[in-house]
Amino acid sequence: MTDLIDDKSDRTAIARPAAVQSWMKRTFDILGAAGGLILLAPLLVFVALLIRLDSRGPILFPQDRHGLGGRIFRIYKFRTMTATASRETFRQATVGDARITRLGSILRRTSIDELPQLFNVLKGDMSLIGPRPHPLALDEQYRKTIPGYMIRYAVRPGMSGLAQVTGHRGPTPTHESMAARVSRDLRYIEDWTFGLDLRILLATILPWWPSLKPEVRDGG
Repeated sequence: MTDLIDDKSDRTAIARPAAVQSWMKRTFDILGAAGGLILLAPLLVFVALLIRLDSRGPILFPQDRHGLGGRIFRIYKFRTMTATASRETFRQATVGDARITRLGSILRRTSIDELPQLFNVLKGDMSLIGPRPHPLALDEQYRKTIPGYMIRYAVRPGMSGLAQVTGHRGPTPTHESMAARVSRDLRYIEDWTFGLDLRILLATILPWWPSLKPEVRDGG
């Protein structure tokens, strides 16, 4: 069975990776997301109230992203920019970006802004672990210049991934930085095991524990 991802220049048939076929991964996603929402409910409510008090505008920031097989879904994040900036045409955030609110800078630094994506995991749009879904504008830009870029969507996108715990988290201001992240994403798909997911999850939750950081083998 294959998923077809339209890469505009051609249509590439991608064999369904083990990460997509694993019932264990999907079961863990459901249980983990449900448990996370229950445990983090007080924090989510508290953050929502802080956003309301900090600046005008909606609490959540929805945005369309590519998901499994290149299909479009709507991702949810806590709003970290001014309401006006949130409605503008996409432009990557930068260090000291004036569009980011006072509270938003804290939420971004701690990744708390990503927690509403637990609902996306429950819906089946995302996984707890997998390649991070990029804004559509970035997909359109880099699918033309980075070989295999759209293969990232042969699996469900994740809240965290191998790239994020091996030094490729945050903005990708250059072609080289994006290419390095994509290389990690493709390595994750090729090397996937349930144990790798667990290590990435632990490294995400406990980033100060170096021994949890997954090793990345070199080569093709």
